[in-house]
Amino acid sequence: MSPRQITVVGECVADAFTEPANASNELALRVLPGGGPANTAVALARLGTRARFLARLSGDVFGRLFRAHLEASGVDLADAVPADEPSTLAVAELDAAGQAAFSFHAQNTADWQWTPGELARADLSETVCVHTGSLALVREPGGAVLEEFLATAAPRATISIDPNVRPLLVRPGAYRARLARWCALADILRLSEDDLELLLPGTPAEQACDLWHAAGVRLVVITLGAGGALASFDGERLLVPAVATRVVDTVGAGDSFTAGLLHHLGARGLLGGRLTDLGLDEVAQACRFATRVAALTCSVAGPNPPWRDQLAPLTSAAGT
Repeated sequence: MSPRQITVVGECVADAFTEPANASNELALRVLPGGGPANTAVALARLGTRARFLARLSGDVFGRLFRAHLEASGVDLADAVPADEPSTLAVAELDAAGQAAFSFHAQNTADWQWTPGELARADLSETVCVHTGSLALVREPGGAVLEEFLATAAPRATISIDPNVRPLLVRPGAYRARLARWCALADILRLSEDDLELLLPGTPAEQACDLWHAAGVRLVVITLGAGGALASFDGERLLVPAVATRVVDTVGAGDSFTAGLLHHLGARGLLGGRLTDLGLDEVAQACRFATRVAALTCSVAGPNPPWRDQLAPLTSAAGT
C-alpha cells in the first residue's frame, strides 16, 4: 500500500436502479452506494492507495449504507462529518447499452452543506493529492467553501478535479462559469466526452485541452468510452485505446478511471506538487492502467470498482 495519502472530497449518492415493474405495476428499486467522489475514494482504496474521504454522511438509512460500504473498501473516514440532513438519492434507468440516465432527489441534502469550519478540521499533513468535483463543487452553499479548501490545499498537494456534469440537477452554464477558476486551481482535469459536449458544445477535444491548459491546468484527460482516452500534458497529446470488455453498465467507470490514474501516479511518487517530474511516458502508462480499471468496473453491475488482486497480472508488470 502506498505510504502517501490521497484525499477525496465530495458527495455520496444513493444510486437506485429501476427493476421491471411487476404484474401489480409496482416498481422495485435496487439501491447501491454511489456518487462520483465516493466511487473514486472506494476505487483508490481497493487499488491499495491510502484514501481519506471528506464527506458529510447522513445518519439515515442511506448514510449508514454509505459508511458501511466505504469502510468495507478500506476508505479512511476519520474526517467525515456526521450530518443531520438526509442523503442524496439518484434514480437511474439504464438503456440497452448500459448507459444510465439519472433523476436526482437532492434538495437540502447533506452533501451540499459544507462550512469552512468542517473542512478546516481536515488533516492534510500526509496528503499528496486532493481530488474533488461533481455536484459538491458546484452546488451551493458548499461549492464556494470547497473552492476555498482547494486553494488552501494547493501549496502542499496536487489538485485533481472531475466536473462530472449533471445537467438535470445543475445547469451546464453553472459549470462553465466556474471552470476557469477550477483550471487555475487544478493540476489534473479528468472529464468525459459527454462532459466536454455539455461544457463546450461542438468544440474539438484538442481545442478544449488548449483552452484549459491556458487557464492553468497541466494534465487534461478526456475519456472517450469505447474510443479510449485522450491525454494532453502541457499541449503534448496521446490517445490510449480502451480495453475490450463485456459491458454490463458504465456506472462509475469514469470515477474508476480517475482512481486508476491517480493511483498509478501516486505509486510512482509523481503527486504532491505541480507535476514537475511528470513526463508523457508516465502519462501514457497511467492512462493505460486507468483504462483497465474502468473496463473491469464496466464488466459488473453498478459502481463496483475492482480490487487490487483483480489487476494482479497488470500491476505486477507495471510495478504498482
